[in-house]
Amino acid sequence: MLSCADSRVPVELVFDQSIGQIFVNRVAGNVITSEIIASLEYGAVVLGTKVILVMGHSNCGAAKATIQGKDVPGQISALFPHIQPAVDKAGPDLASATKANARIQATLLRESSTVISCLVKSGSVKVVAGYYDLGTGAETVIPL
Repeated sequence: MLSCADSRVPVELVFDQSIGQIFVNRVAGNVITSEIIASLEYGAVVLGTKVILVMGHSNCGAAKATIQGKDVPGQISALFPHIQPAVDKAGPDLASATKANARIQATLLRESSTVISCLVKSGSVKVVAGYYDLGTGAETVIPL
């Protein structure tokens, strides 16, 4: 799973699983980077992961900051180029942009990782996008 770093999205609790049941990678904005791809490839090849879920969530601070486009301290703005395509596609609505981001990141993973791409083509692994609503606790799958 690739999830946002936001502590309000406790993946094991969201999916009613105990520690050690889900291979979780977390980064603000659930963005695909080389390091995240390497980790997800490890999960698929070494650990035998069958489904990779890229999960966005309501009220995502990284998506909100990208939409606002304001100056931010440190390296926070390094996330913006990864999320901006979703904002460009979905517009300034936070929920729409967050869902678009999950979809774009899942597609990017499928296309940019030769390992994951081969596993998807063979039917060994599925890559899906999802959205978690902090208010209701509902998790929905987003079509790619």
